Parts: sequence; structure tokens; C-alpha cells
Amino acid sequence: MCNVETLIPVGAEATIGFKINGKAVTAYPNETILSAARRHDFYIPTLCELADIDHTPGTCRVCLVEIQMPGQASTHMVTACNTPVKEGLAIETRTKKVRDMQKLQVELLMADHLQDCATCIRHGSCELQDVAQFVGLKENRFFDPIRVAAREIDHSSPAMVRDMTKCIRCQRCVAVCRNYQEVDALVITGTGLNTAVGLRHGKNQKDSTCVTCGQCVLVCPTGALAEKDETDRVLDYIYDPEITTVLQFAPAIRVGFGEEFGMPPGTNVEGQIIAASRKLGVDIVLDTNFGADVVIMEEGTELLHRLGERKRPTITSCCPAWINFAEVHYPELLPLLSSTRSPQAVVGAIAKSYLPVKMGLDPKKIRVISIMPCTAKKDEIVRPQLGDDDMPNVDVVLTTREFARLLKREGLDLNTIEPSTFDNPYMSEYTGAGVIFGTTGGVMEAALRTVYKVVNGKELDQIELTQLRGFEGVRSATVDLGGNIGEVKIAMAHGLGETRALMEAIKAGEADFDFIEIMACPGGCVDGGGTLRSKKQYLPYALKRRETMFGIDRKAKVRQSHNNEQVKALYRDFLGSPNSEKAHHLLHTFYTDRKAELELTVKEIWGEIKMSTMIY
Repeated sequence: MCNVETLIPVGAEATIGFKINGKAVTAYPNETILSAARRHDFYIPTLCELADIDHTPGTCRVCLVEIQMPGQASTHMVTACNTPVKEGLAIETRTKKVRDMQKLQVELLMADHLQDCATCIRHGSCELQDVAQFVGLKENRFFDPIRVAAREIDHSSPAMVRDMTKCIRCQRCVAVCRNYQEVDALVITGTGLNTAVGLRHGKNQKDSTCVTCGQCVLVCPTGALAEKDETDRVLDYIYDPEITTVLQFAPAIRVGFGEEFGMPPGTNVEGQIIAASRKLGVDIVLDTNFGADVVIMEEGTELLHRLGERKRPTITSCCPAWINFAEVHYPELLPLLSSTRSPQAVVGAIAKSYLPVKMGLDPKKIRVISIMPCTAKKDEIVRPQLGDDDMPNVDVVLTTREFARLLKREGLDLNTIEPSTFDNPYMSEYTGAGVIFGTTGGVMEAALRTVYKVVNGKELDQIELTQLRGFEGVRSATVDLGGNIGEVKIAMAHGLGETRALMEAIKAGEADFDFIEIMACPGGCVDGGGTLRSKKQYLPYALKRRETMFGIDRKAKVRQSHNNEQVKALYRDFLGSPNSEKAHHLLHTFYTDRKAELELTVKEIWGEIKMSTMIY
């Protein structure tokens, strides 16, 4: 077990004595210069390094320091991120030689980096800009616009853009895709000045094994990886007098958005988001939580049917990156997936069918806009099975980041906006169960609250199923649903690396479960690939957002999906009953085998072997 920030073994003692800038300090065995310097409050600039994922390749060479070994007169320049401390070592971080070499490294990094920072999606929040300012870069003698123009820009995906004109070859994206998500879609291509990040087997983003989970975007220090920006399309809809705009926002948005406007991480800004959306000119503001409650009615009914038929396990289907992963990597397990659509897709379908009937609207003139913490939601909405008569149920998805940019473009600040409330009488009510969809284990807990009521005719005595609320990658539990169902074995996985291990266990017949919840992103939707990025950190606010989300559930007047009065009215007046023919047409879907075999060639393996340049 290690400390996340320093990766120091718990219980270790700092026994190594050395000096930084003349000050005597201590380090742990095998601790790097960078880690020790940070603990002792000495700043060393970095770009490629990301301690949260134990990524220290030393490729950017920005963390250079000057060291002198005991008994030696000469000094050496080394990278602080991957050079361990030695007894008696003398380290200088701010000599003129260090500063000049750091500046040169940044200048070289900028040589084939697009210089038009004002138009970059990361403008104002770019780690490369920060380092360039730190080293005092005032010119770029080596900039080569012809080489920049030759670098690849991939717009093939409906969700993400891969722009090599802004890549600094830090390899963070490759590391998180390979070592944490275990999708391994990204690879380093080329050598020398032609080195870049590409897709395995030379494919483009759309046709690759990428599942658009977006975790690579969260760790990218520049604008090389980003969501496909559609803020102008949203403005076109809002300012078109012929169109009725319906905006929905996901459970995680309200707890993962406030920090963009200077509020403490995890602040619930639901009311401000509603008010800001109305100020933008949106006609109808809805909550995806309503769709989550409907999903529980459909998925819970489906689960009970499968349990009755002894078909197991049933796997949840709310996460579109997980669906992509299943279709591409485990299509043989697709029959185990629930056919219920995601909450986003459910709200879109109902907003273009039920809502027009109730409000006298022309469904052809409705445009549904989703605000999601997820990049995969963008390619979910272009699935042909999630629309009717060539019209998608959801027209456009903005990530949390895009929504923040949109509000700032329109001069809206959440700090100065008076909070408002939902007021649509047909599909804006939500329960505590709908809220917790946004974090790992939440879908499972929400479903079991309702399934228990259906089986037993009474509510669970203990609403909060705390045994489901751990943060381990894979968690399992046994829950007694009573009645003719009895005990059910359940599991939850978040992060695709953990998911892959669970899927392999299912294939091998080693996993004994009735119901499984999968979230592609570590932590669930609160840390989705479309959430706000944090410089130098990967998922720093997961637990704070999660805590707020459970707090909203705890304070909710209604905490079970089946007690949502607007959901009851939806079934009574329009759908009939869960899993009815009409409900199945509008709220269920199907999946497609898109199997892709991954094999590393000897050439690829050799190309990725790194050689040490340790100097002492």
C-alpha cells in the first residue's frame, strides 16, 4: 500500500540525508528527487510526470536539476521525476545552468507545437503555458510551421478530437489507457521528431478500439486530446425561434461543476444550473435524474424476469463507454446486458413523445440538449437505434467542460446567479435513487430499493445499502430481497481495467453473480471523461463529489424511484407499465458485435521498450 501523492510505502522511514539548494533534508529509500523536493516544498516544473498514475517517463526533460555526488567535483544534469535520491547528494534546482536548460527544453517542445494558443480548447488552463511562463520563455527560435502543419488531426469520432499539433509526447494518455483502463487503444508511433500518439494498427479514432471513455482527455496537459466542441450548435438551437429547446443535465453535473466558478469542490449547484440555463434562453429545463428513475422501473422489472428464468448475471447498461467496451472487446457477453437505455436516452425519447402530447408541442421542432460528465454520451446519441424516423432522441451533448465554456461566453457566473428550481409538471421530479446514479454503486443501490418493494410489497427498512458503497475497483455483496427471490449475489466494477478482470472471470465461469453494475470511469460519472480537468492531478475530487451526492439522496423527500409521482403518471397516462410494448419500443435498445482482436507485434513491443539514462 502506498501514499498516492508520493508512492512511498506505508511505514517507511526517511533515512537518506541530502541537500536541496543548500538545505539539509531527508528522503525515503528509492524516493525520487521530485517526490522528495515536493515534500520539502521545493518547486520543480514538470510536464510529462503525473504522480497520481505513477507516470514518470522523463520524456519532456523539463524537471531537470543539477546534482553533485559526494566526493565528486563535477555536476550532472538529471531528470528529477525518475532519478532516486542518494545519501549525501547535493541538488540545485535554480542555478543559471538549470534555468537555461529548462527554458531550452520548453522551447524545443514548442518547436512543432501549434502557436495559436488563443484558439486552443485549453487556453488559460494549459500546463504547457504554465511551464513556459515559469521558465520565462519569450521567443521560440525553433518553431517550424511546416512540420506543425504535417502533424495529424483526427476528427473522425463524434465524441473526441486527437490533435497532434498540440501534443508534447508526454505519454500520459497512453499510460492511463493501457495501465488503468486496459483498453490499450493508444500507442506511440514514429521516432525522433516524428514521434506522436496514434491509434493501434494505424486506425482512426472512430474505427479504433477506443471506447471514448475520455480518461485520456483528463490527463492530457495540453489541448491535444479534447471533446468535440458543439457549443455553437447549442447556441444555434437556443436562438432559433422555431425550435423548442429542452435541456437535461446529469446527476453528476450538479456536484462537479461549481469549482469552475471558484466554489469548493463537491458544491451542489443544481439551482444555479437551472437558472443559468434559463438565462441562456432554454425553453424547458429537465433533470436526467427523472430518466434514472424511469430506468430503474424498466431495468428492475427486467432483472426480476431474468431471475425468474434463472438467466444470470444481468449487467447494467447505463454507461455508454461500457457499452462500447462490451461491443468491441466482449461481444460474446452482450446477451447478459440489460436492454434498458441509459437515463440520457430515456429522457430524450420521452421528451420527444410524451412531453409533446402533454404540452401540445411539435416533436419535430424539439431539440434535446444534454449536459453530461461524459465524452461517450456524444457517440451514444448517434446510434441509429436511439432515434425514430431518422430523428435522434437527443440532438446534442455538451460535456461539463463545454457547458462551462458556454456559460462564460455568454457572461454567466454561477456565483452571481440566484438559484432556481425545476418546474416542468411532467418530467422534472426526481428521487434520491436517481441522484446516486452518478457514482459507482449508485445504480445497483437504486435498483435494489425498488426491486425489494416489488418482491415484498413494502419498502426496505434500511434505505442506504452501505455494503454497496465502497470504492474498491470491484466490490461484491449478497443482499436478501426476500419473497420468492431470496438472496442475490451482486457485484460492482468501476474503471475498465477492473471491468476487464470481471468479464474474464465471467467467461471462465468463475464469477457467480445475479446482478452486476459497470461504470467505465473510475469513481463513476462523477469522474467521467467530460468532467472538469485538474492540472497535475487525476480525479482529485472523486470522494468530495460522491459525498455530496449521497447527501442529496439523504435529504430527499422521496428516495425510491417507484415513488416518483411524475414517473407514476408517465406509466399511468402513456406507457402503461414497465416493459410494456410501448415502453420497450421507447426505452429499450439492442447492441452490436464489433469485435476487434488486439495483438502486439514484436516490432511494436520493441518500439515501446524504454532505456534508462540514469547518471551518477
